[in-house]
Amino acid sequence: MSDNQNLLAEQRRALILDEVRRRGGVRVNELTRKLNVSDMTVRRDLDALARLGMVEKVHGGAVPVAEASTYEPGFEAKSGLELSAKEDIAKAAAAMAAPGTAIALAGGTTAFALAQQLLDVPDLTVVTNSVRVADVFYNAQRSAAGGGAGPRPGAATVVLTGGVRTPSDTLVGPVADAAVRSLHFDVLFLGVHGISVEAGLSTPNLAEAETNRHFVRSARRVVVVADHTKWGTVGLSSFASLDEVDALVTDPGLPEKARAEILEHLPGELVVAGEPAM
Repeated sequence: MSDNQNLLAEQRRALILDEVRRRGGVRVNELTRKLNVSDMTVRRDLDALARLGMVEKVHGGAVPVAEASTYEPGFEAKSGLELSAKEDIAKAAAAMAAPGTAIALAGGTTAFALAQQLLDVPDLTVVTNSVRVADVFYNAQRSAAGGGAGPRPGAATVVLTGGVRTPSDTLVGPVADAAVRSLHFDVLFLGVHGISVEAGLSTPNLAEAETNRHFVRSARRVVVVADHTKWGTVGLSSFASLDEVDALVTDPGLPEKARAEILEHLPGELVVAGEPAM
């Protein structure tokens, strides 16, 4: 009986490890449903895999172990993290999008949350290299046209760049770069992998860094949307410095010391969602 239980545990952990590596991360509740075991069993399995150095535990689940500067989690792995912070950030950032303007939305889960808040801003032209962000607008338009009346008045015009798809469902590379270079935006809303004084804005994906550089150069105003966990994280490639940022929208979890550093180097405004503007 004991040997059989050990075998089952090994099989289960192998399945968990495969799921983490294949998807770029999983949540505990997903694993309990998939494996038909208890929450406690899954957490014990994750603890065992973490002790072996095979996964890294994060709040609510696990992600693959990799070098911090090059590891790029999948969209699903990131989407369950800091949900309330991302929603607050999205609401604050959406107020910066004026009706009738041309905006750019780069990839990421915070930009995805922002897209949902922008659905009620009329007559936007939205350029994005995020498949997930584009789907938010497309699905809203299909839903509104369900009765056969066509797109609702004021619905956004959405342009999705071409390119090569990254683990975070962002399109990058020469095709995306060429599309972004030819356009001009009133505001760019930009999610990031990491922010620091020394490295500025960074990402673990070299091609994504290049596409982001073009986004920044094509925008009259750059608004970074990033929760407090991004501060102090440094990806492989930097694509902009803090002095190129017109506004940083974050959440109250950002420590006071970090706020002081940002205000010292940020020429624009620091907006802490839920707190008075600084």
